[in-house]
Amino acid sequence: MSEPTIEPADDLPPSVEEIAEEIHEEEGRRYPSTIGGLLYLCVLATGALGITLAALGDWRLGVTVLAGALMAGAGLRLVLPARDAGMLAVRHRFLDVALLGGVGGLMLFLARTIPNQPGL
Repeated sequence: MSEPTIEPADDLPPSVEEIAEEIHEEEGRRYPSTIGGLLYLCVLATGALGITLAALGDWRLGVTVLAGALMAGAGLRLVLPARDAGMLAVRHRFLDVALLGGVGGLMLFLARTIPNQPGL
Protein backbone atom coordinates (compact mmCIF):
# COMPACT_ATOMS: atom_id res chain seq x y z
CA MET A 1 0.00 0.00 0.00
CA SER A 2 1.33 3.37 -0.90
CA GLU A 3 1.29 6.42 1.28
CA PRO A 4 -1.34 9.04 0.37
CA THR A 5 0.10 12.28 -0.94
CA ILE A 6 -1.16 15.57 0.35
CA GLU A 7 -1.38 18.28 -2.26
CA PRO A 8 -1.18 21.94 -1.18
CA ALA A 9 -4.41 23.88 -1.52
CA ASP A 10 -4.76 26.22 -4.48
CA ASP A 11 -6.61 28.92 -2.58
CA LEU A 12 -4.09 29.68 0.16
CA PRO A 13 -3.88 33.31 1.27
CA PRO A 14 -0.71 35.15 0.19
CA SER A 15 2.32 34.85 2.42
CA VAL A 16 3.88 37.76 4.28
CA GLU A 17 6.72 37.86 1.76
CA GLU A 18 4.30 38.05 -1.18
CA ILE A 19 2.37 40.89 0.47
CA ALA A 20 5.59 42.78 1.27
CA GLU A 21 6.76 42.41 -2.33
CA GLU A 22 3.42 43.68 -3.64
CA ILE A 23 3.52 46.71 -1.32
CA HIS A 24 7.11 47.45 -2.32
CA GLU A 25 6.13 47.43 -6.01
CA GLU A 26 3.23 49.83 -5.35
CA GLU A 27 5.37 52.28 -3.36
CA GLY A 28 7.42 53.23 -6.40
CA ARG A 29 5.15 56.08 -7.53
CA ARG A 30 5.36 59.28 -5.46
CA TYR A 31 3.41 61.70 -7.66
CA PRO A 32 -0.29 62.35 -8.33
CA SER A 33 -1.85 60.16 -10.99
CA THR A 34 -4.16 62.89 -12.34
CA ILE A 35 -3.89 66.60 -13.06
CA GLY A 36 -6.57 67.11 -10.40
CA GLY A 37 -4.29 65.50 -7.83
CA LEU A 38 -1.53 67.96 -8.67
CA LEU A 39 -3.93 70.90 -8.57
CA TYR A 40 -5.31 69.64 -5.26
CA LEU A 41 -1.79 69.77 -3.82
CA CYS A 42 -1.47 73.38 -5.05
CA VAL A 43 -4.80 74.32 -3.42
CA LEU A 44 -3.68 72.56 -0.23
CA ALA A 45 -0.33 74.40 -0.17
CA THR A 46 -2.04 77.75 -0.77
CA GLY A 47 -4.51 77.04 2.04
CA ALA A 48 -1.64 76.15 4.38
CA LEU A 49 0.08 79.41 3.42
CA GLY A 50 -3.10 81.33 4.26
CA ILE A 51 -3.40 79.65 7.66
CA THR A 52 0.28 80.37 8.36
CA LEU A 53 -0.13 84.04 7.42
CA ALA A 54 -3.21 84.34 9.64
CA ALA A 55 -1.45 82.68 12.57
CA LEU A 56 1.75 84.73 12.29
CA GLY A 57 0.33 88.19 11.99
CA ASP A 58 -1.86 89.66 9.27
CA TRP A 59 -5.06 87.69 9.80
CA ARG A 60 -6.95 89.55 7.08
CA LEU A 61 -4.37 88.65 4.42
CA GLY A 62 -4.21 85.05 5.66
CA VAL A 63 -7.99 84.59 5.54
CA THR A 64 -8.08 86.20 2.09
CA VAL A 65 -5.43 83.77 0.79
CA LEU A 66 -7.28 80.82 2.34
CA ALA A 67 -10.58 81.98 0.81
CA GLY A 68 -8.87 82.36 -2.56
CA ALA A 69 -7.54 78.80 -2.30
CA LEU A 70 -11.03 77.47 -1.57
CA MET A 71 -12.58 79.41 -4.44
CA ALA A 72 -9.80 78.28 -6.79
CA GLY A 73 -10.53 74.70 -5.74
CA ALA A 74 -14.20 75.27 -6.53
CA GLY A 75 -13.37 76.65 -9.96
CA LEU A 76 -11.02 73.79 -10.74
CA ARG A 77 -13.60 71.23 -9.61
CA LEU A 78 -16.16 72.88 -11.88
CA VAL A 79 -14.04 72.72 -15.05
CA LEU A 80 -12.15 69.43 -14.61
CA PRO A 81 -13.83 66.25 -15.85
CA ALA A 82 -14.62 63.64 -13.19
CA ARG A 83 -11.83 61.28 -14.28
CA ASP A 84 -9.21 64.06 -13.98
CA ALA A 85 -10.47 65.77 -10.81
CA GLY A 86 -8.45 63.55 -8.47
CA MET A 87 -8.83 64.45 -4.82
CA LEU A 88 -10.83 67.57 -5.67
CA ALA A 89 -13.76 65.23 -6.35
CA VAL A 90 -15.28 64.30 -3.01
CA ARG A 91 -19.02 64.42 -3.69
CA HIS A 92 -21.12 65.30 -6.70
CA ARG A 93 -19.56 68.08 -8.77
CA PHE A 94 -22.07 70.83 -8.03
CA LEU A 95 -22.16 70.04 -4.31
CA ASP A 96 -18.35 70.27 -4.18
CA VAL A 97 -18.42 73.57 -6.07
CA ALA A 98 -21.21 74.99 -3.90
CA LEU A 99 -19.50 74.06 -0.63
CA LEU A 100 -15.99 75.19 -1.60
CA GLY A 101 -17.18 78.36 -3.30
CA GLY A 102 -19.70 79.18 -0.58
CA VAL A 103 -17.25 78.81 2.30
CA GLY A 104 -14.52 80.64 0.37
CA GLY A 105 -16.87 83.48 -0.58
CA LEU A 106 -18.16 83.81 2.97
CA MET A 107 -14.62 83.91 4.37
CA LEU A 108 -13.64 86.57 1.84
CA PHE A 109 -16.75 88.61 2.67
CA LEU A 110 -16.02 88.44 6.40
CA ALA A 111 -12.33 89.27 5.97
CA ARG A 112 -13.20 92.35 3.93
CA THR A 113 -16.12 93.66 6.02
CA ILE A 114 -14.92 93.21 9.62
CA PRO A 115 -13.65 96.63 10.71
CA ASN A 116 -10.17 97.11 12.12
CA GLN A 117 -10.08 97.07 15.90
CA PRO A 118 -8.13 100.03 17.28
CA GLY A 119 -5.56 99.15 19.89
CA LEU A 120 -5.35 95.44 19.07
